[in-house]
Amino acid sequence: MNAVNTVKPAQGAHTDRATAPSAATGTNFASASVPRHLARGAIGFGLIIGSIALVPVAGPATLLAAPLALIAFRGCPTCWMVGLAQTISRGRLERRCADGVCTLTKAHPAAKATDEPTVRHAA
Repeated sequence: MNAVNTVKPAQGAHTDRATAPSAATGTNFASASVPRHLARGAIGFGLIIGSIALVPVAGPATLLAAPLALIAFRGCPTCWMVGLAQTISRGRLERRCADGVCTLTKAHPAAKATDEPTVRHAA
């Protein structure tokens, strides 16, 4: 069985599929490629470490470089880590929902060839 995760609604919970948000509409911190994402991380962590390490040499003004790391991280280091996981798994996993049960499985080889994640919902 390839199912990784199964989510069922609570007993008596009513879900309207027309208004339920899909996985594709969630927050996406992924980059176009893993090397590009790692480069953003190197810039972000470099800015944080460099700004703290240069305080004895250049004074507290160097701490002004630390907030620039938030731009590289697209939020915070945790956001960067989530984006790394999203970037690595992009196109490798597929979410399928049927009868209120969603499963996460390996994507079909045809989906990997297009390098786009596939989200399928039951009609």
